[in-house]
Amino acid sequence: MAVTGLTRATVLGVCGDLVNAGWLEEVDDSHSAGRTHKGRPARRYQLREAAGVVVGLDAGESYFTTIVADLRGRELAVRRQSIDSHALGRAGRGVSARELIRLTLHDVGRALDDVLLTVVGVPAPVDANGVSPEGEFWHLMNSGFASHLHGMVVVENDANLAAVAERAHEPSANQATLLTGERFGAGLIVDGRLLRGPRGGAGEMRFLDTLTASKFVPDEGSTDGFGALARKWARSRIHSYGGETTLRHVPRGEINAEDVFQAAGEGDPFAEDIIARLGARLARIAVVLSSLLDTERVVIAGGISRAIEPVLEHARSLLPTDSGAPLPDLVASRLGAEVVVKGAIESALTRVKREPNAFLPRVTRT
Repeated sequence: MAVTGLTRATVLGVCGDLVNAGWLEEVDDSHSAGRTHKGRPARRYQLREAAGVVVGLDAGESYFTTIVADLRGRELAVRRQSIDSHALGRAGRGVSARELIRLTLHDVGRALDDVLLTVVGVPAPVDANGVSPEGEFWHLMNSGFASHLHGMVVVENDANLAAVAERAHEPSANQATLLTGERFGAGLIVDGRLLRGPRGGAGEMRFLDTLTASKFVPDEGSTDGFGALARKWARSRIHSYGGETTLRHVPRGEINAEDVFQAAGEGDPFAEDIIARLGARLARIAVVLSSLLDTERVVIAGGISRAIEPVLEHARSLLPTDSGAPLPDLVASRLGAEVVVKGAIESALTRVKREPNAFLPRVTRT
């Protein structure tokens, strides 16, 4: 009543409509609940737990992760499975996603009809209508999930969802979230709004293919992620590097970015060189983003974020101090490998809150 300026009778009437629609349920009045003891008791309502759930799906190239959450954002269940997207094809990815979501719902006694909205993150540019540009890989990743999954489905770029998760976790009006592992993508928030572009190409980082070395050490360009680069550089030189190194004790086919970072911490000169190359690459990216978008904060997100601090430390040391402009903060995400799927849940909840009339909550449980 205080917020809307409406009378008690009108507000109670609206609450009654929301109860009938399945969104709210009435609980003990203020007298019964012990909150007040005098005057007319206030009638009290709360969000109805059985109204439904939302689902987030990180539909990566080599794995799926899904979370089922209630309408307060509490995570009820999570599942993750490895997949071979190229063997499955588009249809197989859709079928696998549907089955994984069904199993995750079953874990908490929920059914497909309980799902109000599913938000899917894919490693591909996605426009406002959920469509990706032409391209064999992008076509495979954006696998037509709406035709396989139950109910309303929204498809979004995975780096954009990572940015949504980071903004919810650590609000910032001008932030770049760099989702890096096998590939590199950025979710860009400027003046509090997520940048997308007409074809969903904002944040695709294609400038890395042509960026000149400038004042930093040379690197190979490309949109490979930090995980892929660390592994590639390590494998290419691990057997040719002179002298004993920590990395020599890691089998060539099994080395990953975490091995490189650990070896650098143990004083391995070859691993330290990889850290320096990655740090120079990140510093260059940060300067470009800051110059073009006035970015205040650059977040490294994804599974690699838990080990990325040595790279961040080196990148900070390379940022120019004489540019006259404020430098962006370089930080590691605290959300780990689930940053995309957590962003999917956040995006789903925002959509339900913003457009409640677009959804039909379950009035009864069968």
